Formats: sequence, C-alpha cells, structure tokens
Amino acid sequence: MDPRPLGGTGLDVTSIGFGAFKIGRNEGIKYPSAYPLPSATEAERLIHQVLDLGINYIDTAPAYGLSEERIGRALDGRIGVVVSTKAGESFDGGQSSYDFSAGALRASVTASLRRLRTDSLDLVFLHANKDDMVILDETDAPETLQALKREGLIRAIGFSGKTPAAARRALAWSDVVMVEYHLDDQSHADVIAAAALAGVGVVVKKGLASGHLDAATATAFVLGTPGVSSLVIGSLNVEHLRDNVRHAKAVIG
Repeated sequence: MDPRPLGGTGLDVTSIGFGAFKIGRNEGIKYPSAYPLPSATEAERLIHQVLDLGINYIDTAPAYGLSEERIGRALDGRIGVVVSTKAGESFDGGQSSYDFSAGALRASVTASLRRLRTDSLDLVFLHANKDDMVILDETDAPETLQALKREGLIRAIGFSGKTPAAARRALAWSDVVMVEYHLDDQSHADVIAAAALAGVGVVVKKGLASGHLDAATATAFVLGTPGVSSLVIGSLNVEHLRDNVRHAKAVIG
C-alpha cells in the first residue's frame, strides 16, 4: 500500500492502520466475544507480521494495557513506522479513569516516550470520553498538547472523542482527528469534509462497526471518502488483516 499524507503533519500513513488494543488488554472490553491476551512473544510476532503486510501505521494508548510496551519492544529503533498514542485515559483494576490536567498529560506523555522507546512521539490524541466538549472547553488539555509539541516531545497532536461537535471544535488546534465513521453512522461526515478543507488529517476508528459490517463494503466506503487518510482496524488474526489490506488495495490501487 502506498502511504497517504496525514493532513499537513508531514507524516505518511498507509490506508489501513493496525489498532493495537487487543495485544495489550482483554479486560473491560466492548467486543462481543472474549479473547485470550497474547503472550509477549505472540504480540511481537503479530506486530512484525503487520509490518510485513505493508502497514506502516500503528495506533495504541496507555489505556490499552501492555500495548505500548509491547510495541516499543517490537519496533525498538525501526524507522518508517508511524505510531500514534493517546493521553487523558488510564486503565487500572478493570476500570478506566480520566485526567486532563496539565500535570497528568505531561506524565502520560513521559511514560509513553519510555514505553515506546523513543525521544519524540509521532502523534498523540486526547483520549476523550463522552464529556468531550467539557474537556475542550473547561480544561487546558489542548494548550498542554500544543506546548508539548513546541517542546519537541510530540510531532503532531490530535483529538479522539465521541461527538461531532467536539471533533469540529478540535479542528481549531488539531493536526489530526480520529472519528468513528461507517455506513451505519455517518454523523462525522461533515467533520471529515471540514477537516479536509482545513488541512487536518483524519483517521477513522470502528469503520467496520466492530465487525458488524461486510469488510469489503465497509472498507470501500470509508477509504472512498475524501479526506480520510487511514482506517484503523484491530485484530489478533493476521489473515483478517491481510484481507483488509486486500480490500483497501481494491479501493485505492
């Protein structure tokens, strides 16, 4: 797959990205079926298989359990791979908690740098919950990410929230927005169009509606939408990912 520009970040990402939730966490999940957590060796093997498929984009988060640590170990100095992570949500004792204070965000970024074994993070999203408008309007989270970017600890910053209103609000300062978008939920369509006009990159999550949509049809719909740079898909099955890469190639060549 030929990488696509991720807005104006200077980063190029493949049209299919790897969502790395399942390699690090199997507690408190929203998936319809339970799954065993892969071992460290199995997770590293899967990451290498993902890269061998031509995928150059991996999405993770501190709230994804062991995910960041396992990615850092698997990549360890490998160049040409774009990794996005997040800040604001943590997961401990089977429950998520949120803290968007400047101190918490800085501590989160510092920990992500260590776990991912890098001096600068490619992309960090605010990991917002359903109160995403409150986070944008009543905390200094956007300003904190902007400061971390100026300091060189982050190359690009973005927003991963719940509502179209918050995603649109975040276009004022984000380099990239991550939105849920698929055939059964097109509520972010106007945000994607606005982002394209503003030069803001768009990453789509849950583009297959958590496995409820036909993969070929769903992939064609998402990647055929102007402004979308990448569709992030999570799986522990390399054959499933290979099929998604094939569907993507059928759309974009």
